[in-house]
Amino acid sequence: MAMSIQRQHLRALTGLCSLLILSWLSRAGAEGEQAGQTAPHRRFEYKYSFKGPYLVQADGTVPFWVHTGNAIPSADQIRITPSLKSQKGSVWTKSAPSFENWEVEVTFRVTGRGRIGADGLAIWFTSGQGLEGNVYGAADSWNGVGIFFDSFDNDGKKNNPAILVVGNNGKLVYDHQNDGTTQALASCQRDFRNKPYPVRARITYYKKTLTVMINNGFTPDKEDYEFCAKVENMILPKEGFFGISAATGGLADDHDVLSFLTFQLTEPGKETPTQDGDIPKEEKDKYQEEFDNFQQELEKRKDEYNKDHPELKEHPVDDMFESVNDRELRQIFEGQNRIHLEIKQLNRQLDMILDEQRRYVNAVTEEIAKRAVSEGNVQQASPQELEALLSGQREVFKHVSEMRNSMSEALRQVSGNAGGAAVYENTQHFNDIKEHLHLVKRDIETIVQRNLPHEKQKCPEIPAPSCLSTAHFFIFVAVQSILFIGYIMYKTQQEAAAKKFF
Repeated sequence: MAMSIQRQHLRALTGLCSLLILSWLSRAGAEGEQAGQTAPHRRFEYKYSFKGPYLVQADGTVPFWVHTGNAIPSADQIRITPSLKSQKGSVWTKSAPSFENWEVEVTFRVTGRGRIGADGLAIWFTSGQGLEGNVYGAADSWNGVGIFFDSFDNDGKKNNPAILVVGNNGKLVYDHQNDGTTQALASCQRDFRNKPYPVRARITYYKKTLTVMINNGFTPDKEDYEFCAKVENMILPKEGFFGISAATGGLADDHDVLSFLTFQLTEPGKETPTQDGDIPKEEKDKYQEEFDNFQQELEKRKDEYNKDHPELKEHPVDDMFESVNDRELRQIFEGQNRIHLEIKQLNRQLDMILDEQRRYVNAVTEEIAKRAVSEGNVQQASPQELEALLSGQREVFKHVSEMRNSMSEALRQVSGNAGGAAVYENTQHFNDIKEHLHLVKRDIETIVQRNLPHEKQKCPEIPAPSCLSTAHFFIFVAVQSILFIGYIMYKTQQEAAAKKFF
């Protein structure tokens, strides 16, 4: 008996659980079906939208939009107002859409240096374009709705920054002193200034209900929206203009709009609106026929032009442009010409140095001869010293002549090698050689001054050159000559090695 009672209780509990599960499943199915039915169809409307990059045309305008005031369009955004005092600007659609239901997604930045900004930014849907005015840069007494992003606390209640939804039938004047709180249909407090990522606002008007969702810009997730405000039973004009405006006052912020995307919403079960570009089949066939005729006429004219100008076939358009190899050869040839001119200039300078050196040697020889004849009380130079001095000068002449010959040979090789490789610049090295020759000149002047009579000696220049003996002078000249010859041989070998690669 007890067993039968327990079995009855188990059967009752099992049946009750089954009923609960079935009712839950039926409710979930009904909710899913209802949600699927209420989801509207979204269609992107490009004529009432803008987004970078390549936002601005060549004439500085935004396609399908008009900007006024201090608005500055650029390639990737529109700066509604810059961070200057008392600025106003706005952008509006050129045409008024006749959407029964719509949704807009606006991406913007409000940035400023101060802890408090002003005045704010507004998103509009009105029956007329409010191009200029004192309500965030747009006209007052509008007919439609404005979503205000108010940055400055005018009423001193410390409830800003705030987002307000303010409707108007064209007769109300906006209450600036109270920040529009007395006229707001819905509002929420959100700080939208100086965020690490752009702030996004999704405004939906569907079945006479306006909903505002906000992405505060704390994360890079574009779909991280949260609820801000909702207004039910709201009547808006059947046709209206979309717009964005902003204004600054004593304080200022940069108000930048990165994108404004508009979508038309269609209720489930209703016919989806056709695209603006859809045309009847007859018109399509007519346009296609005109296009084919135009293509045939174009090909015919091209053939006639080719027959009348056969010489153009021998010179295709590609020959007008310089290839990579041609450009490299041209650069090498230009480099060779520059080197050729530099070596010519250096050769002229060496000739001048050689002549100057010869004059100084003659002057030293004549001065020594005069000193030997006229001054008996001064220490006379021995014939061995004079002979050594003259032989040293002959060595100098010899080395300089060899240097000149080497330079002439290098010049001839460079001028004959028009298609060879580019040679390194030698200007700095020849400047060093010139400096060394000037040192030799200064040492010779020192010797002349030392051998003059005491009463005729000039005051030493500052800095005074060091006095060198005859042996030191010869050693110096020999070392300079050896270094110069070694340098010439080294450069000749380097040039010969470089030419092997070409």
